[in-house]
Amino acid sequence: MESFRAFRIHGPGGGDDARLETIGLDDLSDGEVVIRGEYSSINYKDALAATGAGKILRRYPLVGGVDIAGTVVSSSDPRVPAGARVAVCGCGLSETRDGGFAEYARVPGDCVNLLPEGLDTRSAMALGTAGFTAALAIQRMQDNEQQPDQGPVAVTGATGGVGSFAINMLARLGFEAVAVTGKATQAADYLQELGAREILDLKQVDFGSRPLEKAQWGGAIDNLGGEPLAWLTRTLKPHGNIASIGLAASHELHTTVMPFILRGINLLGIDSNNVPLAKRERLWQRLATDLRPPALDRIACREIGLAELPGHFQAHIDGRITGRTLVRLR
Repeated sequence: MESFRAFRIHGPGGGDDARLETIGLDDLSDGEVVIRGEYSSINYKDALAATGAGKILRRYPLVGGVDIAGTVVSSSDPRVPAGARVAVCGCGLSETRDGGFAEYARVPGDCVNLLPEGLDTRSAMALGTAGFTAALAIQRMQDNEQQPDQGPVAVTGATGGVGSFAINMLARLGFEAVAVTGKATQAADYLQELGAREILDLKQVDFGSRPLEKAQWGGAIDNLGGEPLAWLTRTLKPHGNIASIGLAASHELHTTVMPFILRGINLLGIDSNNVPLAKRERLWQRLATDLRPPALDRIACREIGLAELPGHFQAHIDGRITGRTLVRLR
């Protein structure tokens, strides 16, 4: 290919510094595998990078997009044959390497996952980083002996991509999922469709102030950080797990050691960007089988073209999006 379209970010301010343009393979980061992109998706991190609302990129210019799925057109890595259907999520895309908002991507072989039976490129990006992160959070909690009989699992930021998938996956596994959201009224039907047994309006939650509040959650998956996460530490039942994923409310956490030393709770940090290849392979297998969200098509309910990208980022920043947005690269 001589040239192709890519959404490229040229500076930390985003906005006018981020645009669709025509580039060539020589403009991309080095790597052993060249992928003909078919689908990507918009994640909160992508919106931060594209608008300049968050300092995501470590160097400029870079192609945006932390996800891509497509077909391998050339490879010098024997583990990744030409013609294979693959997905790449994280691994420094749109941070230190050119990302997935492009018709072609070039990446290291260690970043590439062969899609298991049951997942095509579209369904892989319907999941994308959001689905992969939710699966990683649940896997970490299960590794740490989280069981359904410990009690309900609270999911904050429930209408976002990670939150939506977490609720749907937990329900499939037999957990009682409780959605904690600032959109309790407008998104109630959607959350119930995903399997939420209860919906809590975040605006009405009394966070309390004592080091320990009434224990009510068997576990939690938190996308917000800040005060909601501190509240979860104070209200978790003994030996429960909190998977900490996001900071949509705040990057700060003000709590005490009391929940950790008196209730033995566990705070698990979830970093989906730097997961070893073997662990990523296992998670993709689960995403094709027992962790495949039954409501995948309901969650990934929007599809846009590559040229439409610039007009969709601000809605993700403002929290006006429910579920996932797929990006059709061709």
